[in-house]
Amino acid sequence: MDKGLPKNIIRFKGSVFARWVLALFGWRVLFDGVPGNKGVIAVYPHTSNWDFPLGILAKWSVGIPIRFWGKDSLFKVPLFGHWMRWVGGIPVDRTAKSGLITSTVSQMLVTPDDGFFWLALAPEGTRKKIPGWRSGFYRVACEAGVPLCIAYFDYPRRLVGVNYFFMPTGDEALDMAHIAQVLEGRIGCKPDNMSPIRLLDAAVVRDKSLIVS
Repeated sequence: MDKGLPKNIIRFKGSVFARWVLALFGWRVLFDGVPGNKGVIAVYPHTSNWDFPLGILAKWSVGIPIRFWGKDSLFKVPLFGHWMRWVGGIPVDRTAKSGLITSTVSQMLVTPDDGFFWLALAPEGTRKKIPGWRSGFYRVACEAGVPLCIAYFDYPRRLVGVNYFFMPTGDEALDMAHIAQVLEGRIGCKPDNMSPIRLLDAAVVRDKSLIVS
């Protein structure tokens, strides 16, 4: 955790059963609480369908009530859509400019001091390799003035890390270099699908589906 933040003071009981399932497959979650009731968790790398169930088990094992963005089509599936909302999913239409960043920041800002709003996002937004990270996670953290957690899946070591927090400075180049340093050596399920740790330049990305507005 960054020295500029308070000690992790909010902890959760979590699910013994979820921890047992993870341990059964040799996985551990590194987590010791969060430094406040609001923030953003950037999860990297996202290279496989296995990342989602692994992430849900990790979420349950530590008990953190996070929210996350998901493709709106998933929420239209009977029963599964209700389950997605139950575990914290927020449907997102990637084909429309819906002011998602603005609305998310507004929700965070109006959340009372005794409320809780931690948003977990996979900055790559896809399992395939792309030129860099979508900026949504960074913009929400900066505009809301909340801590950013750099979380990771490390498949060779069977580790899920949710234990590094810092306050973004607003200097994109500086912060992304810092994030790359924190994530150095972390390997996804399919290493060839890992995207470089840098923000996408909208001017050079022709596929609009790769950009979150």
